[in-house]
Amino acid sequence: MIGAAMRSRMPVGVAGIAMARPRRVDLSCDEGSGQGAIPPPRLTRSHELTELSPAREATLEARRRLVAQHPRLAEELAETTRAFEQQTTRLLLGPTAPIAASELQRVVKEVPAGTKVDVRSERAWPPTNLAGLQEVPVELTVAGSIRATVALLYQLGRTSRFLTATDVKLCVIAVGQPRERLTTLTVAGSLLPAAGGN
Repeated sequence: MIGAAMRSRMPVGVAGIAMARPRRVDLSCDEGSGQGAIPPPRLTRSHELTELSPAREATLEARRRLVAQHPRLAEELAETTRAFEQQTTRLLLGPTAPIAASELQRVVKEVPAGTKVDVRSERAWPPTNLAGLQEVPVELTVAGSIRATVALLYQLGRTSRFLTATDVKLCVIAVGQPRERLTTLTVAGSLLPAAGGN
C-alpha cells in the first residue's frame, strides 16, 4: 500500500516514464571564495570597448597629423620633381646606349681642344646599369703635363653633361721628359633607359 501511494505521487510523463523535477543551479559564489559571479555579456563588451578607446583615439590622431602634412608633402614633391627634370637635361641623349656613347665621344673630343693635352686614344666600353640609369663609359688616353691633365679634368666637370672621371692612371712617357705624363682615365656619362628596355 505504501509503495502504491508513493508511485501515485510521482509525476508521470509519456508512456509512464517518471519525470524528475528540474534542479536549480546557483552560479554565484561566496564572497570569501575569491571568485565573483559571471558578468553579463553586455557588461563584458562595454569593458572591452572602454579598453580599446585610447588606442583608437591615438590612431585617429596619427591620421589627422598625416592629413595635415599633405600640403607640405605635395609642395616638396613638386619641388623635387622640378629639380629632377632640370637635372635630367644634363644626361646623355638616348634613347639607346650606342647613340649616347657617340655623343659622349663627341664631348670628350671637344674638351681637350681647350687644354694643352694630346689625345692618344679613346675606346668605348659596354654600358652598365647604375641606380636606374645606364652608365656609358669611354676610356681616354692623353699625353701632357700634370697641370694640363688637371685642367682637362676641370673642363670635363664643367661640360653641359653629367660626366664622371674614374680609374685615373698616370705614368712617365720617357725618362728624359719627366714633365710629360701619359694619363689614362675613364670618362662616363649617364642616360635614362628607354621605356620597356632592359
